[in-house]
Amino acid sequence: MNPTDYRFRLRDALVGLQFLFVAFGALVLVPILTGLDPNVALFTAGLGTLIFQLTTRPKVPPIFLASSFAFIAPIIYGVQKWGIPGTLSGLVAAGIFYVLLSLLIRLKGSDYILKFLPPIVTGPVIMTIGLILAPVAVHMATGHTGDGKTVLVPFGTAITISMLTLAATILATLLGRGMIRLLPILIGLVVGYVASIFFGIVDFSAVNKAPVFATPAFVLPELNWEAIFFILPIAIAPAVEHIGDMLAISQVTGEDYLKKPGLHKTLLGDGLATSAASFLGGPPNTTYSEVTGAVTITRAFNPAIMTWAAIFAIALAFFSKLGGFLQTIPVPVMGGILLLLFGVIASVGMNTLIHAKVDLSESRNMIIVSLILVFAIGGMSFDFGGVAFSGIGLGAVTGILLNLILPHPPKEHEPDLEEAIPPIETDL
Repeated sequence: MNPTDYRFRLRDALVGLQFLFVAFGALVLVPILTGLDPNVALFTAGLGTLIFQLTTRPKVPPIFLASSFAFIAPIIYGVQKWGIPGTLSGLVAAGIFYVLLSLLIRLKGSDYILKFLPPIVTGPVIMTIGLILAPVAVHMATGHTGDGKTVLVPFGTAITISMLTLAATILATLLGRGMIRLLPILIGLVVGYVASIFFGIVDFSAVNKAPVFATPAFVLPELNWEAIFFILPIAIAPAVEHIGDMLAISQVTGEDYLKKPGLHKTLLGDGLATSAASFLGGPPNTTYSEVTGAVTITRAFNPAIMTWAAIFAIALAFFSKLGGFLQTIPVPVMGGILLLLFGVIASVGMNTLIHAKVDLSESRNMIIVSLILVFAIGGMSFDFGGVAFSGIGLGAVTGILLNLILPHPPKEHEPDLEEAIPPIETDL
């Protein structure tokens, strides 16, 4: 089918529902882990996808946008420190960062961003996103709250459930075929949930209390400069992921979306979708690699299919019983998923360095990587006018500044955008 064919068909609607099913496990996992509302996340995923399509017309890539894993760690931290409304202001700012970056790309060209965001910076920044909250995954997998202070499930029961969940996710990833391989998170959740029922730790009260249909619990942001300065630099990582996904979908369809509609348009659509989602209380959006994988298998290139997926997501958001059911997922199940998920994110960062052939025996590169990791993970903090600057954001800014300041050794070849940004092809 021609990728520009935008006619609506019943068949497209059914395939769109299937693609939503592919994205569903990852889509709802982010709000479940971070304390946001899953129904709001469904609504904003659908809304964000429609915004993306309107922004990139007439050459619309077959892309579905939904909850970004890159923001799990900062949202968890932010909700604990500033509450949901304050954290949302930082997430809205992340979307605005995409918009500004898209304008820069339109003015200077896509390769220009490598001056500020080369692999030597983006690689370790992505690694810190996965590693900084690794203890949270361990706490949850062993039956504790995320901070490890309260025991929710006895250790023996929790570790059994979390390891079953982890094993099911790994097996689905490695041995699954076709659509099964695109649903490892959902399969892991199902296995862990069934095990939790067997051990008697599932509380169905949230389902019983929830009405069948209700308006999603939208939350508006409240301006918090500390949250903005903390989260804003983190947007670097999903911006890089966006470029990788555009390269991947271009390879799948045979259309160069970096040229038409252009990277500036696709990134603008992602930024507007992220800000709109965060303004309503949902997690930031990102292009979903698992849906791109489904497009590869089905060869369903018609962007109208993603429109149907977005419509189904918005409709499902008003089914309140779904949100109640998702709240019943026990902590060890989520912990089992996070054990792998945070490691996968860190691995994507390492792959960025490997793909770009970054030489870590070179002193300049070693210094940049080392300080990004230590500043972000080690708890370094700077105070600017009463606003603390730390964590992943501090690591990102440190990397950008060091890369601009430290002298470069002679190089035989400067990588272009496609060489420097590997497509994000993880099934998770």
